[in-house]
Amino acid sequence: MPAPSRRGLLFGTAAVSAGALLTACTSNEPRAKEPAANNAPAADDKPGTPVTIGFAGPQADHGWLNAINQNAKERAKKYSEVTLEITEGSNDTAAQIGQIQTLINKKVDVLVILPADGKALTQVGLQAMKAGIPVVNLDRVFASPQAYRCWIGGDNYGMGLNAGRFIGERLKDKPGAKVVELAGLDSLELTKQRTQGFDDALKNYPNITKVARQAAEFTVESGQAKMAQLLQAQSQFDALWNHDDDQGVGALRAIAQAGRKEFLMVGGAGAKSAMDAIKADNSVLKATVLYPPTMAASAIDLARALAQKKGVRGLSELEIPASITLYSAVVTKDNVDEYLPTGFS
Repeated sequence: MPAPSRRGLLFGTAAVSAGALLTACTSNEPRAKEPAANNAPAADDKPGTPVTIGFAGPQADHGWLNAINQNAKERAKKYSEVTLEITEGSNDTAAQIGQIQTLINKKVDVLVILPADGKALTQVGLQAMKAGIPVVNLDRVFASPQAYRCWIGGDNYGMGLNAGRFIGERLKDKPGAKVVELAGLDSLELTKQRTQGFDDALKNYPNITKVARQAAEFTVESGQAKMAQLLQAQSQFDALWNHDDDQGVGALRAIAQAGRKEFLMVGGAGAKSAMDAIKADNSVLKATVLYPPTMAASAIDLARALAQKKGVRGLSELEIPASITLYSAVVTKDNVDEYLPTGFS
């Protein structure tokens, strides 16, 4: 597989706090009663032994990817004893491998890695682990569990599932309801997972038929172009599931230009622009399904806990979990104020 572009890194957004993120591995219900802030560390926040965390993330050329980097930086600042060694960020596999090897040679205490290509970077993850540097694998998973101590990331299948359930409940009483899907890059496994979750949810609503699907590229431009094609091909439908809020900006432009208002739209990721539109309630966009970039803040919490040989506050175990899957909450006008603080630009 060639080194993926920035779109290859996109996984698509926000839980209510780092504490709630870590709780999500034991519950399918989102915790939405507390403000969605990124200022309450999930781990024990009492200063411990000094820790140097190496962070190798993506090039910040997409809203979600930029939010990943910012969440990591801001979380590290919360801990007086944590030093963050952060790379420039690259979507080139060879360049990122070199950056990680530099961090290994610096003998950082722990590494947090969101790989450009999980399979291609597995060997450098193994290299770090063999050197005695525990790895927190962020979102895009390595090919071998031996390449990391802990994985934390989003639930792509759950995004599609919850989008389908939301649409299904809104349309369950409408005979012959029609839905369309604006997906992401079909070459990515995450896109396939989001579509599968959506399709599985719709199986529970026999009155609903998916009449069209178009793959875009996680950009504003592609969203506008592909949405225009969908609108031209489908003279009427009742709901749209759009995989990504960035490409959703373009989709909304195409919808406005076509003067179409007969359907509801559900987005994905949790961009601030989407949440603002949902709150204003003056467009077809009625909800977005989250894929939390706050996972990067939680990864810093986990890295610190690993280096200081601590567990996770709120869990009984002495060790941090091996795997944490975040919940894909649905943001609507009823709960948008709780999630707005995590909306990314």
